[in-house]
Amino acid sequence: MKKLLLNIIAGFAGLWLAIRFIPDVEFAILSNSNFFGFAITSQWQMLLLLGIILGLLNYFVKPILDIITLPLKIITLGIFSVVINMAIIWFVDIMFLEIAIPLWLPLLETSLIIWAINIIFQKFFIKQN
Repeated sequence: MKKLLLNIIAGFAGLWLAIRFIPDVEFAILSNSNFFGFAITSQWQMLLLLGIILGLLNYFVKPILDIITLPLKIITLGIFSVVINMAIIWFVDIMFLEIAIPLWLPLLETSLIIWAINIIFQKFFIKQN
């Protein structure tokens, strides 16, 4: 449960930093922005929703993708995990019209920001036995 919450917070903070500091990442609240009938009127609400979706995907889907792509990760010495992170963020980009990450370089930078924040949170907040 703690790891899921940290994934959600890392997704929220990473997307916020990417929107603030990567010039090609665009974010806007649309006039018809809603989530299952609940109107989303401010930027933090949409960022929180995107962080929740990204955190859930990182918690539930990413381990499955890691197992499926294990041979590629072995061949590339683990660098293929960056491609998996980029694919998850690209999927969130496709699902929501409010965020636009146009090319592969801003997508790479965004995934590296979220990855770094996730690593920092896990090092400080999850105790190792």
